[in-house]
Amino acid sequence: MLQKTSLIRPEEKLAFRVNEAVAVSGLSRSTLYELLKAGKLRAVKIGGRRLILRESLQALLEVNVNRPA
Repeated sequence: MLQKTSLIRPEEKLAFRVNEAVAVSGLSRSTLYELLKAGKLRAVKIGGRRLILRESLQALLEVNVNRPA
C-alpha cells in the first residue's frame, strides 16, 4: 500500500518540491533557484514539477558545513 506524500517524513523522501526544500533546508526559494541555475544543486523536472534530489541537497549542505559564514 502506498503512503500519502504528506505522511512521508522528509528523511524518507527521494526528492523535494521547491517549497519542501525551502522548509527542510532553511534556504530561500530564490537561493535554491540560483543554486540550480549555477549547477550546484541537482533537480529533475517531471511534467511541470521540479523536484530537488535529496542527496544533492544534503551534499550541498554538508560541503558548506565548515565554511565561515
